[in-house]
Amino acid sequence: MSARQARRGRPYPGGRGGRSGAVSLYTVFFLNGLVLASWAPRIPQVKEQLQLSDGQLGLALLGVALGSVPAMPTAGALVNRFGSRAVARTSVLVYTAAIALLGLARSLPELLASLAVLGAAVGTLDVAMNAHAVDLERSSGRTRLSSFHGLFSAGALAGALLGTLAAAGGVTPRAQFAVTAVVAVLSAGVAAAALRPSTHQHEHKQPDDHRHPVSSASDAGRDMSATTALAASLFSRFTPRLLQLSALGLCVLLIEGVVTDWASVYLTDSLHAEPGPAGAGYVAFALAMTAGRLGGDRAAHRFGPVRVVRGGALLTATGSVVTLATGQPVVAVVFFTLIGLGIAASLPLVVSAAGRLHTGSPGTAVATVSTTGYFAFLAGPPLIGFLASHSSVRAALLVLPVLAVVTALLAHLLKVEGRSVTTHRPAPRAASQR
Repeated sequence: MSARQARRGRPYPGGRGGRSGAVSLYTVFFLNGLVLASWAPRIPQVKEQLQLSDGQLGLALLGVALGSVPAMPTAGALVNRFGSRAVARTSVLVYTAAIALLGLARSLPELLASLAVLGAAVGTLDVAMNAHAVDLERSSGRTRLSSFHGLFSAGALAGALLGTLAAAGGVTPRAQFAVTAVVAVLSAGVAAAALRPSTHQHEHKQPDDHRHPVSSASDAGRDMSATTALAASLFSRFTPRLLQLSALGLCVLLIEGVVTDWASVYLTDSLHAEPGPAGAGYVAFALAMTAGRLGGDRAAHRFGPVRVVRGGALLTATGSVVTLATGQPVVAVVFFTLIGLGIAASLPLVVSAAGRLHTGSPGTAVATVSTTGYFAFLAGPPLIGFLASHSSVRAALLVLPVLAVVTALLAHLLKVEGRSVTTHRPAPRAASQR
């Protein structure tokens, strides 16, 4: 590596290979969003085909969370042990193929099992790809995670559009999922092959053992069983700061999950909007999320992550209050855009800060934040439903500005060891790599 490349903080050895590795990781993020989102518009057809009640469908939809929540901490330990590239390569292939299982389900247990498999695969992939992105950030010395999450949001929009067009064109869910699986697996195979080795591949191989508790444990006890090693990797880094960052991530993802599940319901039930405008609320939110994430890295670099998250949270609070105060669907749709724009860059910056807490593999830290986030998606819809059943949807959605204010108050946690994550620089040893 030349001195110029070292100063610029190339994430991988070699300029062309480094760029292709980053493009491949962008592709993985895009596919992650596309595959799962392509299922969402087909839920009504699957429900009808399997003759499921609302309660049975709710149980089936828990499958994704039931699979992903236990998979995420395990994935963090696997990333620490084998490296983020190896875990990402395997999980992206399993995940893109697993979408086909949903079209083969013929009963509630089969659908639940299929969604659990899909959830376990996407949970593992979430941890691996975010850990790989954090590793790239630490090597390059600048924030990039928001742009990766922007590609995820773009993929989700593409997947939702794909599912909607397939449903409108009379394509069966089985046929759509099969074609999606084939195309996605082929794309994932190309992207996975081009992923470059991570800088912090194997936690137990890192130097300066006194700085890496997991590494020291592994080196001191090489004869311990694989199960014990994974358990030590999983639980050794649940520090107070990491748990605080997880709480911040919880607030951010609760906002995202609540808007995703209840925006259209609020516009329909409370504001009596027609189906088109009702659906436009979430579309506006999702488009704003995509735009905000694509520009989030630049904003964080210029203003710092604390200001970006705090300012965005206040924007989200304002948008939420106006949305809930208005009686006009058009006004509500406009301010759903502000909610999405305000919250867009927050989760990537939280994940980035968690990954920078330690100099070794970021797998466990990323897994902790990600698992907490999935609990948010589990808790959000039932929470709003419970509150709405005792009052109204509008009253229940008052949790949005409350969560936004809490997010603003916790934004200071994005400074790790007194420094903003965007001030990180590549390790000095990078300059000596030739």
